[in-house]
Amino acid sequence: MFTKLPRWVEVGAFWLAAIAGAVNAIGLLGFRHQAVSHLTGTSTWLSLTLVGADLGESLHLFGVLLAFVLGAALSGVIIGDAVLRLGRRYSVALLIEAALLLAAMLALMRGSTSGHFLASAACGLQNGMVSTYSGAAIRTTHVSGLFTDLGTMLGARLRGHAMDRRKAVLYLLLIVGFILGGCVGALGFQQMQFAALAIPAAGAAALALLYWVYRYRSMAAGKAAQP
Repeated sequence: MFTKLPRWVEVGAFWLAAIAGAVNAIGLLGFRHQAVSHLTGTSTWLSLTLVGADLGESLHLFGVLLAFVLGAALSGVIIGDAVLRLGRRYSVALLIEAALLLAAMLALMRGSTSGHFLASAACGLQNGMVSTYSGAAIRTTHVSGLFTDLGTMLGARLRGHAMDRRKAVLYLLLIVGFILGGCVGALGFQQMQFAALAIPAAGAAALALLYWVYRYRSMAAGKAAQP
């Protein structure tokens, strides 16, 4: 799978991981210390509120989980299959993600917790989009699986098996991107509060534009090469 992926995947994956890292850092600092780029912590919080019979908070957390799933479902509607190819509507998905993040920013700046749902939907959309084009081999909104895969790859290497270097480099890029994005999100929140969500929103929009330009040039080059 990894040997068949085009080289620009590393750049796009790093960028997407940075976007998710920024959103998650802002979420942890401003959304009642809730992670929004992945659902493990949110699911645990839901368990605690259910045991504590806090119905209002339980419903809110369930809404965050549901929004993530709906965002991933929207990705499936937009992109459609698991084959990476130019022409798939990745730019559309990225622009919708940017719009969701901006909507979340505006809602949170008005004091509305609906922004939690919008940010979670944006992360679900991104995670679904990347899973779709990579055959579920890449995740950009959380890093637990990446650390696990790197560990198992290292263990296999110690047993004498060959290591897929491109896969290892890609996973390291994703981890570094997520951490650096988290730094940007944290610094942005310190200075701008929820307006910092404009940073990952701009990142998603810029990536959509770059992908559109790359696709256009690739199609033009392909036509020029035809006899």
